[in-house]
Formats: sequence, C-alpha cells, structure tokens
Amino acid sequence: MKPESERIYLRSLQESDAPMMLGITMEEEIRYMTGTKPHFTLEQIQAHINNLNNDSSRYDFAICLKENDQMIGELSIFDIDEEDKKAGFRISMSSIALTGKGYGTEAIQIVLQFVFEELQLNRLQLEVFSHNLRGIRAYEKVGFVKEGVLRESLYYNGHYSDEIIMAILKSDYRNTFVQAPLSDDFVI
Repeated sequence: MKPESERIYLRSLQESDAPMMLGITMEEEIRYMTGTKPHFTLEQIQAHINNLNNDSSRYDFAICLKENDQMIGELSIFDIDEEDKKAGFRISMSSIALTGKGYGTEAIQIVLQFVFEELQLNRLQLEVFSHNLRGIRAYEKVGFVKEGVLRESLYYNGHYSDEIIMAILKSDYRNTFVQAPLSDDFVI
C-alpha cells in the first residue's frame, strides 16, 4: 500500500523534520488543542524522532502535500498491541491555518486503511479534549465513536476540559468505507 490520497501522502518521520515539529509545539493554539504543556528544544525533538524510528510498537508519519512535498502535520499509531489487535492514535496539523481544509480527514482515512487492512488490527483509539471541537467533528466524520469521558481531566489556560475517549473498530471501518467505497478522488 502506498499511503497517499489525491492531495497528500504519508512518509516516515525524519530527523530533518525536527524544526517543523518544534514549530508545531510552539504554536499556542496547537498547544491548547493538544493539551501540550512542556516546551521542547530542537535537540529533544531530534532525539525523540530517533527513538520513534527505533520503536517497533509504533508508526510515526509526516503528512506531506503532493504538490510541493511540504510537511503539513504529523501522526502516530502507537502502543500497538498485536495480541489484542488494538492501538492508539494521534494527529496534529502544523498550524491552525491548515485545519478545515480536509487534510486531516484524508490522513486519517489513509491511516484507517493501513491499520485495518495492513496491520490487521481491530481497534484504534484516541483521546481528544472537549474544547477541540474541530478535532471531534473530524474524528466523527471518519467513523470514530465517543466511548467515554474523563471529566475535567485537563487544566489549561485557567479552565478545565474533559478528555473524550473515541475509537473506531474494524467493523465500523468496513461499514463506512468498504461497503460505501471512498469517493473517486480518493486513491490509496
């Protein structure tokens, strides 16, 4: 499988992506949406990428535009549990200006095919904060279902937010994408 759609493709994270990832961690609205509190150095992010690439329990990808190879975000499939056939998931665009354009949705659709068809997992789970309404809508759009709420789990900017647990099962994926095929402009 080549991880791509009409507008984007996924590739493995590289150490050269560290400056972009550092920029992502510095954008205040992205920090708020993801609940990121610590600040990082370029060296810490470079070391983190090297650690990720040597961890067989996860896949980490850069989201890139096909038209110019620009990295516009990153995502992770992590804590892969082959016995129970499940994993965790997270995604972040590189700036708020890139949200609402469908890039995240396309990236998630690529990941779902990879997770359920290539890795043969049964469950993909994520956590999203209640103040991240765009994220919640995007996850629901591709078939994630709210399963639980950790009330007032995050204290950020003087306010509490709930942490919402969402997941999609292989059967949800099949009902959404296999029986109702992806649009003609979506190619993997």
